[in-house]
Amino acid sequence: MPKLSSTQRSFSLTSLAGAVALASACLGAQAADDTFVKKAGMGGAAEVQAGKLAQAKGSSDAVKQYGAKMVEDHTKASDQLKQIADGKKTEVPAEPDAMHKKALASLDAKSGPAFDKAFKAQMVKDHKDTIALFTQESKSGKDADLKAFATATLPDLKHHLEMAQGL
Repeated sequence: MPKLSSTQRSFSLTSLAGAVALASACLGAQAADDTFVKKAGMGGAAEVQAGKLAQAKGSSDAVKQYGAKMVEDHTKASDQLKQIADGKKTEVPAEPDAMHKKALASLDAKSGPAFDKAFKAQMVKDHKDTIALFTQESKSGKDADLKAFATATLPDLKHHLEMAQGL
């Protein structure tokens, strides 16, 4: 193997460092997009379950109708996300995370007007959090398909928030 001069060694080390930095940045971008898929999937599953609870336990027609809208819209969005993720060999969680499961259990323990009030509060909180998540992906996502999905879904999420605030 030929001996490298100090300039060649320095250039080789600099090139290697650059390659490592680029690979790290790419992995970091992919990790951020993977985190978005995970959080969006868990949140969507929680909205579907909460919507089903609202249809079964809501005391007002408005809450029941909003619950049906959550099931319909979040099922559709989850299906779209799954299609995108499947093409990227990324898994979309089918279940809510522990925090959402706890909130769903709390909702399930209520009935009548107490359920409606708690459901409204949960929907407002969840949609504010989801809008923040989708806005971040829309602005900073590295995967073009996920970024487009987030951007296209934001108007529906904002409408859901307005509807929840009006319950």
